[in-house]
Amino acid sequence: MTISEVSEKFDIPQDTLRYYERIGLIPHVNRNKNGIRNYTEEDCSWVGFIKCMRGAGLPIEVLIEYVGLFQQGDATIEARKEILIEQRKRLIAKMEDMKKTLERLDYKIKVYEQVVVKKERELKRSEI
Repeated sequence: MTISEVSEKFDIPQDTLRYYERIGLIPHVNRNKNGIRNYTEEDCSWVGFIKCMRGAGLPIEVLIEYVGLFQQGDATIEARKEILIEQRKRLIAKMEDMKKTLERLDYKIKVYEQVVVKKERELKRSEI
C-alpha cells in the first residue's frame, strides 16, 4: 500500500505516518524502485497498533520504548507486558475520571433542563 492509501485507511495524515517512521514507531517501511513507500500488512498492523495506543493516551516515548523492546525479540516479552499493564492501569484511571466528569455534566444538564421547564411553566401561567 502507498502512504496515501495507508493514510486514508487509518485516517492518519501522511506527515504523521512519516513522523512515526522517522522516530522508529513504524519499523523500516520498504520502498519501491522509485522510492515510494510500500507498506506491507505488517507495517499496517503497526500503524493500527500505534493509532489504537495513541487513542488510549499512550505517550510517544512509551511507544518508542515498546517498539524498541519488540525489535529486540522474545527476551523482552516480560518488559513489554509490564509496559502494557502500566498503561492499562493509567487508562482505567483516566476512564474513571472521565466517568466522574460525565456524571457531573449529566447533573448540570439535568439542572438546566429543570430550570427551563420551570421557566416555561411560569410563562404559561403568566399568559392565563
